[in-house]
Amino acid sequence: MTRRSQAITLLQATEDSPTFSGLLSRVRGSQARLKAIQPLVPPAMFAALQAGPLEDGSWCLLVKGSAVAAKLRQMVPMLLAHLRSRGWETTAIRIKISAVS
Repeated sequence: MTRRSQAITLLQATEDSPTFSGLLSRVRGSQARLKAIQPLVPPAMFAALQAGPLEDGSWCLLVKGSAVAAKLRQMVPMLLAHLRSRGWETTAIRIKISAVS
């Protein structure tokens, strides 16, 4: 077993691993989508949103509360159109109510 002579950062280790690199890419993609929809969502409602998993074109938004989830579900077609106009091939947005506050 060889040892590295220099310490590396967690980010460097993540980028060097194909598995973690893919995960990091999906996390960044999810966060970028959340930032992209921010202008379309009322500020009080946006505060209740959190970027969730991104897999195969399907993006999950975690929300705090069923009222926010209901309103957001009405906005899904507009949000999808906005994301597609920005170049993301997002096929679906899933809304999940988050149990963690």
